[in-house]
Amino acid sequence: MDIIQDLKDRGLVNQITDEEGLRKHLEEHAVTLYCGFDPTADSLHIGHLVPLLMLKRFQRAGHRPIALVGGGTGMIGDPSGRNTERQLNEENTVRAWSEGLKEQVKRVLNTNENEADVIPADNYDWLSSMNIIEFLRDIGKHFGVNYMLAKDSVESRIENGISFTEFSYMILQSLDFLTLYKEKGCTLQIGGSDQWGNITAGLELIRRTSEDGEDARAFGLTVPLITKADGTKFGKTAGGAVWLDPEKTSPYEFYQFWINTDDRDVIKFMKYFTFLKQDEVSELEKEVETQPEKRVAQKRLAEEMTNLIHGKEALAQAQRISEALFSGDIKSLNGAEIEQGFKDVPSFTLEEQEKGLIDLLVEAKISSSKRQAREDISNGAVYVNGERQQDLKYTVTSEDKIDGKFTIIRRGKKKYFLIRHNS
Repeated sequence: MDIIQDLKDRGLVNQITDEEGLRKHLEEHAVTLYCGFDPTADSLHIGHLVPLLMLKRFQRAGHRPIALVGGGTGMIGDPSGRNTERQLNEENTVRAWSEGLKEQVKRVLNTNENEADVIPADNYDWLSSMNIIEFLRDIGKHFGVNYMLAKDSVESRIENGISFTEFSYMILQSLDFLTLYKEKGCTLQIGGSDQWGNITAGLELIRRTSEDGEDARAFGLTVPLITKADGTKFGKTAGGAVWLDPEKTSPYEFYQFWINTDDRDVIKFMKYFTFLKQDEVSELEKEVETQPEKRVAQKRLAEEMTNLIHGKEALAQAQRISEALFSGDIKSLNGAEIEQGFKDVPSFTLEEQEKGLIDLLVEAKISSSKRQAREDISNGAVYVNGERQQDLKYTVTSEDKIDGKFTIIRRGKKKYFLIRHNS
């Protein structure tokens, strides 16, 4: 397949250092390529997915991906795309985060026995063993200060100030490319659009230091910055970032993020994040245009992404929770699904075995007063585990517990409350 054309058709190419040369290189060889991921947190988030899935696209096309975790550069901090200095983290923290990221990357990339396994790498392995004299004499001498100052990642920070530590990041990432070029035969680096300066600096270092000199065959490719039609930042929700770690963002929340995609963005995201062929994407685009209320494209996007990151069982669970909440069939859910589906709703711990519904509504601050509680119940605005309850004398008992732990109360159309039972 012509992978470069496929990437262009999907809108995934921002810049290529030598498009004609790279096309020929990819046609002639099973190319080794890499993308780096610095451990700035204990999990990757969906902002990392485009470059991560770029590795997978090349993997599917018969090439060999290296997922480089920046255990070394993660202790320095990349100035790219930032207005201020990053806070430095403790070495043991960065090392722990690095191990977690390696596992996440492997889960995404090592899924098909017919494809080349991802090659794990950690730049801590070579950066931590290099002494300062070696670094300055063998690597630093190849970088002119004027050349570095002209790079966007540095130039944009000059006015507000940049430390020598972050200023040196470009050199360290360039050394990564050189090391992988020499030791793994890696000839292509990919990254986000903000990495262009670091990538081209690495290519320059390879040309200056390799035996092939100007004939060294190495390339760079960047993907565009993801933007949303409504102007908000991609990957952010009211609760914060959307993480790949299911403990930080549950599969249900992950599924809901994608299913809530704006009609104006869904086809673009389908091209960016899924492996669906163009003809299938075109059919989904017609659905968006003719029957947007059915949200067929959003459902397909949510299915593809949740299955890719969390697997079939987690996808099925997320779909069960979504269907139960939509239909009101709360009792069909188990305790684990209740925990996921109602993770962010207000909760109240009930100590007693039984509680009158009016008193519970007031104590849990679902209704502002007993008078309001009576009105809410009488008006049919209160639901217990999905069933409307208009009995003013109703008592919540053990029969209302789901998995012996939870009762879900809804007031109005969308205001849910989680009652946790201690007894």
